[in-house]
Amino acid sequence: MNSSTVTETQASSESASHVIVERRGNAGLITLNRPKALNALSLSMVRDLTKALTELQADPAVMLVAIRGSNKVGRPGMPDALFGGFSAGGDIRYFHQAILANDSSIDDFFTEEYKLNHLIHQYPKPFVAFMDGVVMGGGMGISQGASLRIVTEHTRMAMPETNIGLFPDVGGGYFLSRCPGHVGEYLALTGDVIGADEALQYGLADVKMDAARMPAVWAALVAQAFTSVPEAKSWLASEVGQPDAALIKADSHIDGFFSLLRVKHMVDALEKAKDDRWAQKTATALRKRSPLMLHVTLEQIRRARQMTLADDLRMERDMVQHSFYDRPGTASEVMEGIRALVIDKDYTPKWNPARIEDVKPGMADAFFVSPWTAETHPLKAL
Repeated sequence: MNSSTVTETQASSESASHVIVERRGNAGLITLNRPKALNALSLSMVRDLTKALTELQADPAVMLVAIRGSNKVGRPGMPDALFGGFSAGGDIRYFHQAILANDSSIDDFFTEEYKLNHLIHQYPKPFVAFMDGVVMGGGMGISQGASLRIVTEHTRMAMPETNIGLFPDVGGGYFLSRCPGHVGEYLALTGDVIGADEALQYGLADVKMDAARMPAVWAALVAQAFTSVPEAKSWLASEVGQPDAALIKADSHIDGFFSLLRVKHMVDALEKAKDDRWAQKTATALRKRSPLMLHVTLEQIRRARQMTLADDLRMERDMVQHSFYDRPGTASEVMEGIRALVIDKDYTPKWNPARIEDVKPGMADAFFVSPWTAETHPLKAL
């Protein structure tokens, strides 16, 4: 992307796209514009985002990059529909259709999405994520690597993949395992939704802001005349905010259950806490998840604590390959989960094994054996 300002005609022509990219002043601006699908990511969106970020990185006139999601109708105080609601994640209907059609583009999707996640985590210029509304799954993947993660009173954050028989990918092993204490295990296994204050406490956000203030901050990014990246960083710290390490702390109540060795130990302990409504609710939620994928997910989080981001993403690329292909067609846990919760909506997935107690030691191990050699791995270059 060259250093000339995007014209009104260009911006208008791009408005039909699911990814709107502009350069105004010294800022690169990205808007996810697929509001009817809650800005769920498609392969073309992943490619558009990668192209935009690569070009903005190379543009010497761009000193910072910001990303936001669009909303269908806007909100009170935010009448511009191109603001609010970040991203609900990957397009899981597409995953289901692609596998049934033997469409190899799903392989490209995960490989290219994980490369995009890595690019964002390593981005050399300030990358500001306006994480208003729903921020889940793939939406977390394109925002957790941001240098400044802004949340609002509307933020609803989660890595809900275990709901559909998958695991928290897009670098989830890396950023969840680095939450304080054993919050990472809790969020990964349950898929529970958290708000802004919990996101700050768990180290998954940096600054909380009133949603109504976001458009003004977005406009202020454009109005600044930055002469360097350090100047842009300084302005963001003083005018928008910066992380407060004092807010990040473990939750001893969560740790009491999710520090235990095995999934069965956790569920047993939760179910024995008869007078604890949170524990009972959490145990019920875990009982609804795929027993096999709970074990896979727990192993993922605990392995990832000692991994670099690149190694974690390579591991997750291995895991997703096993998740979709090890069992043919609709027999896989993730295909069954998508069928039950998204396609047929009977909400009664037939997990295999059916109960947590039926998962034998070693069943999860195959997910961590790479289908590729180091030289042939699709993410070898990370």
